[in-house]
Amino acid sequence: MADRKQFQNVTPPDPELMRLLAASRNTPVTEEELREQRISFAFGNAPDSKLITKDSVRRASENIRLLP
Repeated sequence: MADRKQFQNVTPPDPELMRLLAASRNTPVTEEELREQRISFAFGNAPDSKLITKDSVRRASENIRLLP
């Protein structure tokens, strides 16, 4: 079977990046960091509008609850 082009000339991963990833594997994520990740995700997926800002998403997240 012929080799696939996408797997030819694959560059090795950056050793510094691999070291940082390994060091971060056992680092716990705080509730505040998780909350900011959710806000960032929601803001990034919001439609383009001058009315939607990261602060407006943050304020909206304070009123929306997924669990009772």
